[in-house]
Amino acid sequence: MRVVTSAEIDQALTFPHLIDTLAEAFRGDIETPIRHHHEIEREGAHGTLLLMPAWSGPKTKDGFVGVKIVSVFPDNGAQNLPSVLGTYLLMDGATGEPRAALDGTRLTVWRTAAASALAARYLARGDATKMMMVGAGSLSPFLIRAHMSQRPIREVALWNHRFERAESLAAQLQAQGLPVTAVRDLEGAVREADLVSCATLSTAPLVKGAWLKKGAHLDLVGAFNLSMREADDEALQRADVYIDTEAALSEGGDVALSLKSGAVARSHVKGDLFDLCRQDKTQRRSDDAITVFKSVGSALEDLAAAILVWRKLA
Repeated sequence: MRVVTSAEIDQALTFPHLIDTLAEAFRGDIETPIRHHHEIEREGAHGTLLLMPAWSGPKTKDGFVGVKIVSVFPDNGAQNLPSVLGTYLLMDGATGEPRAALDGTRLTVWRTAAASALAARYLARGDATKMMMVGAGSLSPFLIRAHMSQRPIREVALWNHRFERAESLAAQLQAQGLPVTAVRDLEGAVREADLVSCATLSTAPLVKGAWLKKGAHLDLVGAFNLSMREADDEALQRADVYIDTEAALSEGGDVALSLKSGAVARSHVKGDLFDLCRQDKTQRRSDDAITVFKSVGSALEDLAAAILVWRKLA
């Protein structure tokens, strides 16, 4: 069994290829059972163990079985360790023989950003040139690169609740040739943006619907539980709303919370990534339509990305 590092994953993947691979996976035959969620009792903050399995359908040639194993231990910071750690185990689909153990954290940021850009392929205007990145965490550089691979983005504004963090990341990305500028004025930058991507842990809405200009696309990636929120009800009410999978109707903030409160009806959600990929054409009603995509993640994406890495390195 091969151990695949984060550096090897970076070497194997490009966003155009990964995005195309995810599109094929959402059109294909992959089983994704409900993820397992277990609490681990410990002194101090309890830990969490997450298991996310998926496997190729019975008619798939050269199929695979995979599971992402994620541990969340909030007190790890005291030991200078990340609170979230993950490994992806990829197995042969015919025999169950382990093929590779991949860095799960790195695989996750790649596939998460690729899924957002895949949705934007069908939902964002083809002439989108100005991007607003809300949040300067580990996902942000990947989201910027992923969206730039699908749309002719020429300007990226970067905002973070701590400006110095946005300023530092913008400088790093500028040094790599990306057109990223740190900004303090969140509202002003959102109002100008053709594409707004959010990846934060905010517990209160950051992006207001009133700020979204006609034709804007809003990509909501953070807010992974019901105590978090990145956009207000008005943002969803003004938009044609799409999700990655049905899980987004009950998990994560934003869409699930607006449905729960009655701010939007279930019929307001127009479809998911399965629908978008199988129709394989733009779903914009007009150039002025506002669109929203909310993701909570899927084991299907992990399996497809892991298979691609394996085949590239084999």
